[in-house]
Amino acid sequence: MKPPYEFNIAWENLLDDDSFTEAFLSNVLQDYIVRQRWYGGKSSRLKYIELPEHFRIQQRGEVYYGLLLEVNFEEAFYQHYFLPIAFVSDENFAKKDRILPLKLNGQDGFIIDALNLDAFRKLVFERLITAEPNDTTKVRYHKSSFFTDTEYQSSRFMGVEQSNTSIIMNDKYVIKFFRRIYADKNPDYEMSRFLSEKKGYKNTPAYMGSLSIIDSENANITIALMQELLPNKGDAWDFMLKELDVIFQCLERKGIDVYSLPQIESFKRLQIGDVPPQIIDWAGLNVFLKLQTLAQRTAEMHIALGSEFEDTAFTPEHFNGDYEVWLKNRLLYQFQNRLNTVENNIGRLKGLSAELAKEFLERKNDIRKRFISFDWTKLKGERLRVHGDYHLGQVLVRDEDFYLIDFEGEPESTIRDRKVKQPPLKDVAGIFRSFHYAVYATIFNNEGRYPYKQEELFHAGEILYHYFTGVFLQTYVALIQENNINIGYTQERIFLLEYCMLEKAVYELGYEMNSRPLWAVIPLQGIMSIINNN
Repeated sequence: MKPPYEFNIAWENLLDDDSFTEAFLSNVLQDYIVRQRWYGGKSSRLKYIELPEHFRIQQRGEVYYGLLLEVNFEEAFYQHYFLPIAFVSDENFAKKDRILPLKLNGQDGFIIDALNLDAFRKLVFERLITAEPNDTTKVRYHKSSFFTDTEYQSSRFMGVEQSNTSIIMNDKYVIKFFRRIYADKNPDYEMSRFLSEKKGYKNTPAYMGSLSIIDSENANITIALMQELLPNKGDAWDFMLKELDVIFQCLERKGIDVYSLPQIESFKRLQIGDVPPQIIDWAGLNVFLKLQTLAQRTAEMHIALGSEFEDTAFTPEHFNGDYEVWLKNRLLYQFQNRLNTVENNIGRLKGLSAELAKEFLERKNDIRKRFISFDWTKLKGERLRVHGDYHLGQVLVRDEDFYLIDFEGEPESTIRDRKVKQPPLKDVAGIFRSFHYAVYATIFNNEGRYPYKQEELFHAGEILYHYFTGVFLQTYVALIQENNINIGYTQERIFLLEYCMLEKAVYELGYEMNSRPLWAVIPLQGIMSIINNN
């Protein structure tokens, strides 16, 4: 079929018409999909799109369709996406989001992404209001006891997002529609509901409801998650960059010789009273107090995740041989991929980045040995469900407190890998790498602002970073141990932290080499400092 597409069929029966499906899944949809911000296959070549599942999202005769699209690539893999669709006849509507022009029973119109329609968003919200417990239908709406609204008032897009689409409802809630989907419950839904509804963890947006479907193979697929809307002052990444800018400006204002600043060893636990007066005088007390609060919220999350003994998806587990094999296979594959990337792109690097990249390649066997050194029989701590992609951008600043968000897991990982129980120190390692990034990002983003050589700023930044991690670690470990969460003794903790930070830095290296080689110095510095620490 070619445009104009015309069907003598009612909208309610359109998806049953094979000729429509064929026309819809053609180049028209392909061209639309590849332009969307949420489409994650931009670096691959799209081959064709299939429609393995569709379902009705409906109420009182008002019908929309939810499509589960299977996007197949030339590289012999596929991804699944969720796209809700609506038919509109208004010429002035959704000009940018038209997918397909067509005539239905003589009426001209367009198929569009239904999320652009207020009527569709209202319908979903009203279905959540009337959701019944123990729903057994194909399309399932669930609401939390926290959700008490009885009518729809308003909705609007939250703003630009990469991988999902979030809608603010009644100025009180956020519904996140997952675009890339998996044949399983989404970890963000599972973790949000578990932490806020089952464990009463206060420092994450409260779970309010969800929309899921049961597909033809009986898999429970999360389509949308509704949470409380938390007014906030932005994320902790922006907060930290502002703090660090002030701290680096203080170097000149206080006339500090960076090479005279006292240093400490990695992962030394510090009370604020243990931080030398020269460091407090330079950086100020406030940033360390904030780090203690963040450490407390992180520990409380892990305490909630480590205190479950009924739901097997969340019960703590010991290390074992299966976990070790899974971990090593994953990391050695990723490490080889990063080695190839550095070898093929080393000519794009300059200065310290080039030196560190050369050292990285020379020491590849030492790094590989560190990954192989994981021996589960020597570890006494426990594995828990963890955040999995924990960094300063996943933390909201509200009043003087921090709130943890986005439990979807690492974007490169499979849905199964994201649910594997890990040492909770993996999250701590993630936030430590984020501190490291924030220090270097401040230096890179403010070139010429601080009258010191770049090497001097790097030196001062590394010292400050060690005090940040020391203060965070003291608060975190003390609270974790107080609540009987087993993260191992001192040597085990240091081993796991270094191991997880090495893993994280190797993961980051791929992104930096491909996207902004100048910043490759950050993960390379992180990798080499761990390797040279022993």
